[in-house]
Amino acid sequence: MAKSRTNLRSELGRVRGLGSAKEGVQHWWYQRLTALALIPLLIWLVAGLVAHAGIDRAGAVEWLGSPVTFGLMLLVLGAGFWHALLGLQVVVEDYIHHEAAKLTLLILVRFLCIVLALAAAIALFDIAFGG
Repeated sequence: MAKSRTNLRSELGRVRGLGSAKEGVQHWWYQRLTALALIPLLIWLVAGLVAHAGIDRAGAVEWLGSPVTFGLMLLVLGAGFWHALLGLQVVVEDYIHHEAAKLTLLILVRFLCIVLALAAAIALFDIAFGG
């Protein structure tokens, strides 16, 4: 039997219903959702920093120790590092063509984002609650 149209998808891809990247749509959506979350969070952060410009360390500790401020700062850190990780992953996948270098960079980027996010969260905890 002759096919009426040309199908460029692999046999396995047709069976699973996946595209060639297998997770591109999910990655794209996560990138957009983190970007949307960061818009109001960063507006809040800039407004808070401007409102508290010139305060001393005790005032900064008091501001960051507030439950709302502390929670929003954790959200800024989480969304910011996740968004950065997703963006850097796309850059590495698109522009690094040697597979070993690509895998090494992807692991390094993920590791650095996790370590920096944890360091930032620990610093926030220390400032807010360590005094």
